[in-house]
Amino acid sequence: MTNSLKFLHILLPLFFLCFSSHFSATKSDELQILLKLKSSFEKSNVFDTWVSDSSSPPCNFTGIHCNSNQNVKEISLSNNELVGSLPLNSICQLQFLEKLDFGKNSLSGSVTEDLQSCSKLTHLDLSGNSFTGSFPEFSALTELTLLNLNMSGFSGSFPWSSLNNLTNLEFLSVGDNPFDGAPFPVGVVNLKKLYWLYLTNTSIEGRIPAEIGNLVELKNLELSSNNLYGEIPAEIVNLKNLWQLELFGNHLNGSLPFGFRNLTNLKNFDASTNELEGDISELKFLDKLVTLQLFENNFSGEIPEEFGDFRYLVNLSLYMNKFTGTLPQSLGSWSDFDFIDASTNSLSGPIPPNMCKNGKMTALLLLENNFTGGIPDTYASCTSMNRFRVSNNSLTGVVPAGFWGLPNLDFLDLAMNQFQGPVTRDIGNAKLLTQLILNNNRFSGELPSEITRVLNLGVLDLSFNQFEGEIPSSIGELKELANLVLQENMISGEIPSSMGACVSLNNIDMAGNSLSGKIPSSLGSLPSLNSLNLSSNKLSGDIPSSLSSLKFSLFDVSNNLLSGLIPKGLSIEAFRGSYSGNPNLCSSDPDFLRPCSSGSGTSAQTRTIISCFLAGITVLLVSLACFIFVKRRSSKDDDRSLKSDSWDLKSFHVLTFTEQEVLNCIKQENVIGTGGSGNVYKVSLDNGNIELAVKHIWKADSIGGRRSSTSMLMKRSGNMPEFDAEVATLSSIRHINVVKLYCSITSEDSSLLVYEYLPNGSLWDRLHTCRKMELDWETRYDIAIGAAKGLEYLHHGCDRPVIHRDVKSSNILLDEFFKPRIADFGLAKIVQANAPKDSTHVIAGTHGYIAPEYAYTYKVNEKSDVYSFGVVLMELVTGKRPIEPEYGDNKDIVYWISNKMTSKESVMDVIDSSFPEPIREDAVKVLRIAVLCTARLPSLRPSMRTVVQMLEDVEPPCRLVSIKIGKDVDTDSIKKSLSRKDSIKKDNLF
Repeated sequence: MTNSLKFLHILLPLFFLCFSSHFSATKSDELQILLKLKSSFEKSNVFDTWVSDSSSPPCNFTGIHCNSNQNVKEISLSNNELVGSLPLNSICQLQFLEKLDFGKNSLSGSVTEDLQSCSKLTHLDLSGNSFTGSFPEFSALTELTLLNLNMSGFSGSFPWSSLNNLTNLEFLSVGDNPFDGAPFPVGVVNLKKLYWLYLTNTSIEGRIPAEIGNLVELKNLELSSNNLYGEIPAEIVNLKNLWQLELFGNHLNGSLPFGFRNLTNLKNFDASTNELEGDISELKFLDKLVTLQLFENNFSGEIPEEFGDFRYLVNLSLYMNKFTGTLPQSLGSWSDFDFIDASTNSLSGPIPPNMCKNGKMTALLLLENNFTGGIPDTYASCTSMNRFRVSNNSLTGVVPAGFWGLPNLDFLDLAMNQFQGPVTRDIGNAKLLTQLILNNNRFSGELPSEITRVLNLGVLDLSFNQFEGEIPSSIGELKELANLVLQENMISGEIPSSMGACVSLNNIDMAGNSLSGKIPSSLGSLPSLNSLNLSSNKLSGDIPSSLSSLKFSLFDVSNNLLSGLIPKGLSIEAFRGSYSGNPNLCSSDPDFLRPCSSGSGTSAQTRTIISCFLAGITVLLVSLACFIFVKRRSSKDDDRSLKSDSWDLKSFHVLTFTEQEVLNCIKQENVIGTGGSGNVYKVSLDNGNIELAVKHIWKADSIGGRRSSTSMLMKRSGNMPEFDAEVATLSSIRHINVVKLYCSITSEDSSLLVYEYLPNGSLWDRLHTCRKMELDWETRYDIAIGAAKGLEYLHHGCDRPVIHRDVKSSNILLDEFFKPRIADFGLAKIVQANAPKDSTHVIAGTHGYIAPEYAYTYKVNEKSDVYSFGVVLMELVTGKRPIEPEYGDNKDIVYWISNKMTSKESVMDVIDSSFPEPIREDAVKVLRIAVLCTARLPSLRPSMRTVVQMLEDVEPPCRLVSIKIGKDVDTDSIKKSLSRKDSIKKDNLF
C-alpha cells in the first residue's frame, strides 16, 4: 500500500505536467490555425485584432468566441465583405469548434477537404458566397443543428445521402445553387426536428413524398423553382405550424388537398406557376394570410368572399387562372393593402372600392377580365398608387377628378374599355408617370399642354379615341418619350417641329388624323426613330431628305397631300406601298414610282425650276461656297485630332496595325454606314489583307448639335472613363459568335471602336433588302444556332450577364461563310452586382422586336433578349419582316404567327415558300421554339441555354446524318439520334 501511494505521489505531478503541456500546445496551435486562416483572405479591417502578440489571445480576436476553457468555440465572420478562399481542412483542426459562420461574404474557390474532423460542428453557414465545384460529403457532422449553404455557388452532384445521419438538424437551407438534377432527397423526411427547410432552386425532381407530413415542427417549407410534379401530398395538412409555404415554379397538378384549411398559422403561401386546378375554397379559413400568390395556374370558381374580412392580407396575386364571379367588395378594407393582380381571368362586377382605404396601396392590376362600372372615386386620393392597370375590360364613365394627377403614379393603363371624358390638366402633377396608355376608349377633348410637364413619360398611347385639337407645341420637353401613338383620333394642326427634340423617340404613329402642314425636317435628327406612320392625314409639301438617314423598320406616309421627289434613301422596295394616295410624289427611280419628268406637272417641280432661274448665278455661287465649306468642315470633322499624340489607344487583342493606320482611313469615301452614334467606316490595311469596321462615336453636341444614343451615354456618364470602362468590359468577350472588338481609340470629343469586318453584311440585309439572297434552310439553321450560342455566352458565359437589349436581324452580322456574329452593343448593359437581380431600367430596343414587358414596367432582363431572338427565329422561318402591312394595324409578326398556330395547315402557310416540302417540317420545329421564346410573360420563356439545347434537338436530319456518317457511327446510332431530335416538347402549340 505504501509503495502504491509513493507511486501515485510520483505519477500525479507527471500527469498534470503533461496535461498542462498539452493545454499550452493546444492554445498555441489554435493561434497558428487562426493566423493561417487570416492569410487566406485579402486584407480587411476585421482582422486588425488578429495578431500573434501573446497579450492578445485568440479569444479577443474579432469574430472569435471561446468556451469556458478558453478554447475557440465559434468563428462568426458573416457579412464582412471577406474575399479569398476557405481552408476548411485547417479550420477543422480546431478541436472544440462548434460554430463556423462565413455567410454573406465573397469567398471563392473549391472546398474539397474532408469534413470528418469537424464532427463537433453544430452550426455551419457558408451561404451567400461564390464557391465553385461540388460540396464534400458531410455525413460525419452528426451534431449539426444548422446547415446553411444557400446561394453559396456550389454545383455538381450534391451529397444528399449525407443528410441521413443528421437527425439533429433543425435548420436546412441549401437552395439557389446549380446542383445536378436529383430525386427528392428521401433522407430529409427523417429529420423530425426541422423547423426550416429551404430547397428552392436545387434541381430536385419527382414527387413530393407523403412523408413530408411527418415534419410537424416545420414553420417554413420552400421547394420552389424545381422540377417537382404530381399532386401536393394530402399529408401536408399535418404541418400545422407552417407560417410559410413556397411551391412556385414547379409542375404540380391536381387541386389543393382537402384539409388545407388546417394550416391556420399560414401567413405566406405561394403556389404560382404550376398546373394546379380546382377551386380555392379551402383557403377561406386561413385568416392570418398576409400574401397569397397563385398566379399562372388553372384554378377556377369564385374567389371566397371571406377574403374581404382578412385583416392581414396585403398582397394578392391570382392572374392567369380561370376565376369567375366578383372580387369581394370589402377586399383590403381592414389591412394596409398593398398589391392585387387578378388579371387574365373571367372576373366581373365592380372594382372593390376600399383597397386603398389605408393609403398604402401601390399596384392595382385587373386587366383582361369583364369588370364593369367605373373607377371608384376613392382611388382619386390614393397617393401611394404606383401602377394602375385595368385594360381590356368593360369599364365605363369618366375618370374621377384628381385621379390623373396622382403624384406617385408610374404606369396608367386604361386601354380597351369604354371610358369617356377628357384628360384633365391635373395630368401635369403626375411627375413620375412613365406610361400613359388610353387606347381604344371614348376619351375626347384636347390634349392638355400640361402633359409636357411629365418629364419621365416614355410611352403615350392615345390611339382610337376622339381627341381633337392640336399636339402641344412644347412636346419637345419630353426627352424620355420613346413611343408616341396618336392613331385614329381627330387631331389637327401641324406636327410641332419641337418633336425633333424628343431624343428617345423610336416609334411615332399619328395615322388617321387631320394633321396638316409639312413634315418637320427635325424628325430626321431623332437618333433612335425606326417606325414612323403618318398615313391618312392632310400633310403637304415634300418629304424631308433628313429622314433618309434613319433606318426604318416601318415608314408610311400614304394617303396625304405630299408632293415632290422621294428622298433616295427612302426609295426602297419595302416602302413601295408607303407612298400610295399621294399623286404628286415622284421618284428618281422609274421602277419604284413614276419618274420626276419635266412633264409631271407637279407644283413642287415647277416651283423648283422657277426658283432655279430666279436665283441663277447667285445660287450657283452660294452652292459652290457651301460645297467648299461643307467639304472642309467634313474633312475637319473626319480628321479632327487625328494626330497620334491626341488619341489614346486601348487594345483588347494583339494588334497587327497601328492607330495612325486606322486614323488615316477615316475618310468620307470609306463610309459604309451611318447610325445613331456616327459613321461606320471600312478600313483596309496591308494592301487589303486586313479589313476592319470602325465606328466613329462623337460626344454629345460635337457634330452640329446632334446627339446620338451613344453620345448620350457619354453625357450621362459625365466623362469618358466610365464609357471606356463599359467598352473595356464588353471587349473582354471572347466567343466565335460575338463580333470581335479589337481596340478603342479615344480623344477628348470622340471614340473610334475598331471591330472585325464582316463582308456579308447583316441578316436583315440578306432577308429583306436589295442585298436579299436565297438562303437555304441549312444556312438559316446554322445562323439561328450560331446566334443563339452567342447570346447564350453573353447571358451565361460571362462573369456577369450581359443584356444586349437590341437583338434584331440587323445586329446579326455574317462572315464570308455566313457564320453569324452578335453585334452592336450600343444599348447593352452589364448587369451590375449591386443592381436588382431581375432587371435593369431602360427604354431601348427596336419596334417589332421589343418584348411586351417594356409596356408593363420597362424592367428588362435576359428574358427580354430571348423574346427578341424569338422574333429573329420567326424572320428566318418565314422570310418576313417583324412589321408587315398584312399583319394588320398595330400588329407584328408575333401576333400574326400566334393566330396561325391553330392547325398544322395554317402553320405551314407561314413557312417561307422557297423551302422544299421535306424541309418545311424542320422549319416548323424551329417556329415552335420561336413561339416559346416570345411568350408574353418573361417567366414562361426559356433561357438562352435552353434555347440552344432545343435548337440542337431539331437539327436538320440530312445535316445530322452527314455528320454522323462522317464520324463512322453505326446506323442504329443515327436512327436513335433522329428519333430523339423529333421529340421536341410543346407539341400542343398547334
